[in-house]
Amino acid sequence: MRRDAVHYTEIRRTPRRTPRAGGGAVGILAAVIAVAVVVATAATVGGAEWGTIIPGTSTMNGVRQQFGEPTRTEQSKTEGFDTEDWFYEGERAPAGMVRMIVAFGLATPSGYRREIVRTFLLQPKPNVLDRRRIVIGWGLPDRTGRDAEGEVFFYQAGLVVYFDKDGANPRSLVFTPPQPTAPAPAAPTETPAPAAPLSGER
Repeated sequence: MRRDAVHYTEIRRTPRRTPRAGGGAVGILAAVIAVAVVVATAATVGGAEWGTIIPGTSTMNGVRQQFGEPTRTEQSKTEGFDTEDWFYEGERAPAGMVRMIVAFGLATPSGYRREIVRTFLLQPKPNVLDRRRIVIGWGLPDRTGRDAEGEVFFYQAGLVVYFDKDGANPRSLVFTPPQPTAPAPAAPTETPAPAAPLSGER
């Protein structure tokens, strides 16, 4: 699977929201996107259901209990370890999303944990989410950069947002464990799939 590198063009050091324990970027953006889905689709949602997935903590069993069986799965070797991606697409995708991809397999201080969520990726439907809502929900990024397709926002607390060529709407959002000094993972340009080091940090 081919991915293009992110080239940073600036670093911003500006006040932003402090992530809350137990959810961080996931919990904050879940609330913002849940409202956006209602506005964009006239759907009734009590909250973005994917907001309970926490990279580095959630497990295969927990994801299966909440979302059911995935549309499809892919197994691969990453850094020498067996990893697995679960794809939720079409009717099985969360409200307002084209697809969600959950990547399992994380190296921890106690050893490799195949069942732990490493990252998960969301691809929003058109007009559900925009740049303004990202900033409202999570503040200004710690870094910005560009890949082959557009601008990239990087949040050290565990979120990378890939925008379209116009910079107005996100192509995808990748949630990761906190990355205090890491560059953003490269955005997928073919088959979408989360990308992050198995240890949760680079």
